Amino acid sequence: MTIGEKVSYIKGLAEGLALDESTKEGKVLAAIVDVLGDIAENLAEVDEELDDVADVMTDLEESVSDLEDEVYGVDDDDEYDDDDFDEELDDMYETTCPKCGNTIRFDYEQAANEQLDCPNCGAHLEFSLEDDDAE
Repeated sequence: MTIGEKVSYIKGLAEGLALDESTKEGKVLAAIVDVLGDIAENLAEVDEELDDVADVMTDLEESVSDLEDEVYGVDDDDEYDDDDFDEELDDMYETTCPKCGNTIRFDYEQAANEQLDCPNCGAHLEFSLEDDDAE
């Protein structure tokens, strides 16, 4: 039974009692039943909005999954586990933009160019892989 249904049941009970709303007690009970009705309506609206948010989150999860598949080249037919992901991370390079402090991750192919632009501020960065190989 939903909260709205329970409130309707209570309203029916109150009407069945034929409360005298001219008395103090009758006024209080009638006000409580009205407030319960308002609360039930608000909760129903919140539930509907929450369902909408859940639908959007599901769509976002699917989009992120599709994006991960595109970025990491994973097909649904491929087996993919955390070890594969760790190996891919080992092939990644990282630098910090001296202008904005943004940490930039890039793969070997991008690193081989020995230059790239910061995606955050657009600063042109130059570097050498030789320094990394020496370590």
